[in-house]
Amino acid sequence: MPQIKITLVRSTICATPKHRKVVEALGLGKLNSFVVQQDNAAMRGMIHKVRHLVRVEPVEEK
Repeated sequence: MPQIKITLVRSTICATPKHRKVVEALGLGKLNSFVVQQDNAAMRGMIHKVRHLVRVEPVEEK
């Protein structure tokens, strides 16, 4: 299954509480932290909610 790398590039200080919870649910904490997640519809929906705070890159499979 394809994977994606999600990086937090903007702070959640001025974000709404709902956006903060989505960022936390993605597994992101501090600025410039990243996680590798499965690329599925649920992840894409969460990313779409906070697309102004994160950067998404595909991960090459070995």
